Amino acid sequence: MSAASERRRLLPAPGATRNQAGVGLSGRESLMLLVPVLIPVVILSVLPLARGIYLGFTDSQAGFGLTTHFIGLDNFRRLIHDDLFINAFKIGAIWAVSVTFVQFCLALGLALLLSQPLRLRWLARSLALVPWAMPPVVVGIMWKLVFQPQAGVLNEMLYRARLPGSNIDWLSDFKWALPAVILVGVWAGMPQTTIALLAGVQSIRDDLHEAAAVDGATAWQRFRTITLPQLRPVIVAITTLDFIWNFNSFGLVYVLTLGGPGHSTELPMLFAYNEAFKYGEFGYASALGDAMVLVIACSLCFYLWGRLKETTR
Repeated sequence: MSAASERRRLLPAPGATRNQAGVGLSGRESLMLLVPVLIPVVILSVLPLARGIYLGFTDSQAGFGLTTHFIGLDNFRRLIHDDLFINAFKIGAIWAVSVTFVQFCLALGLALLLSQPLRLRWLARSLALVPWAMPPVVVGIMWKLVFQPQAGVLNEMLYRARLPGSNIDWLSDFKWALPAVILVGVWAGMPQTTIALLAGVQSIRDDLHEAAAVDGATAWQRFRTITLPQLRPVIVAITTLDFIWNFNSFGLVYVLTLGGPGHSTELPMLFAYNEAFKYGEFGYASALGDAMVLVIACSLCFYLWGRLKETTR
C-alpha cells in the first residue's frame, strides 16, 4: 500500500472528528459523548426554566389536591395593574442602575490604582477580593450590625465625631433605607468589577501611553483617548453582567431589610418570593419571574449587540 493510500485510510470520515489520540469519531459518537454533560444541564436548568415560564400562564397555588388551569395572559394583565409590583420594579431599576454605575466608577479608579507599581500591591489586590469571598448572607449580617442604631459602628463614629445622624435607624428609615442598601450592594459587588477592569488595564500596551506622553498628552488625555477606548469591550461586558446580577439580587436585601420599611427596598425578586412562598401564588409569582426574564433577555441582547459591534469594527 502506498503512503498516500495509507494517509487516506487514516483520515476520519466526513462529519467525524478526531480526538487527541488521533482516532476518528463520527458525529453520532461525538454527540453520545456530550450526553452525560447535557443531561444535568437539561434537568437542572432547562426544564425548571421551561416549567417556571409555563406556570406564569396558569393559576397554580400552594396546597394539596388543587387543580391547575391554563389562564393565558391573565397573570400578566394583573401584574400590569399591580401597584406593588410596579413599585418593586421601579425600586429594582433604581437599585440595579445605581449599584452598577457606582460599582463601575469606584472599581475603575481602584483598578487604575492597583495597576500602578505600588509597594505591597499584592496585598492590596488580595484585600480587594475579600467582599467577593464572603457569602451574601454573611455580608448582610455584618452590615446590619454596622447600621444598628443603638450600638452600630456607623452611629458610634458619627457620635464620636459630633456629626449629625448618630441617632438614625438607617435600615428602618424611609429616607435612608434604600441608599444604605445600595451602599452595601456596591461594597459587595466591587471585587469582580475591579478584577475585570484591572485585567483590561493590564492588557493595554505601554508603548501607546509612552508615545502619547512623548507627544505631550496629559494623564487625563491619555486616559480619555487610550485607556477608555481600549477598555470598551470589558466595560460593556462587565456592566451588563453587573446589571443582570444586581437586578436579580435577593439574599443581600432579604437579610438587611426584608424589603421594608413599607416596601421601600422591595426588589422584584423579593416581591416574587413573597408572592410565591408567603401568599402561595405560584402562578402569579412565575409571571413575575417571566417579566424579569424578559428584562434580562433585553440586557443580554444589549451585551451581544455591543460585542457584535466591537467585532465588526
